[in-house]
Amino acid sequence: QVQLVESGGGLVQAGGSLRLSCAASGRTFSSYAMGWFRQAPGKEREFVAAINWSGISTYYADSMKGRFTISRDNAKNTVYLQMNSLKPEDTAVYYCAARIGYYNSVYRTSNEYDYWGQGTQVTVSS
Repeated sequence: QVQLVESGGGLVQAGGSLRLSCAASGRTFSSYAMGWFRQAPGKEREFVAAINWSGISTYYADSMKGRFTISRDNAKNTVYLQMNSLKPEDTAVYYCAARIGYYNSVYRTSNEYDYWGQGTQVTVSS
């Protein structure tokens, strides 16, 4: 089992940047594929980005490509989401998620993940 704690959210102006971190407990972090999702008020949770267990494979939602970068440091049990050129529509609670990963697979739907963090609020002002 793994526990996830997100950090790094906050208030930023449009065009600005934030880096979210997700720290995982346990000694088997490198076995887990990771993902970031977000949920805005009144909307369903949506996929943002995913990374396989080794970091060699990544995948992004179309609206995040070129602006967001997911990465991981297995030695630090941490996955990151670098967010650049932020827009007001990026305002949401951002969640990281984990599941056991196989080969270079990345996972893009919330029901594929077994563990979730509590979320961190990102607010982008216009």
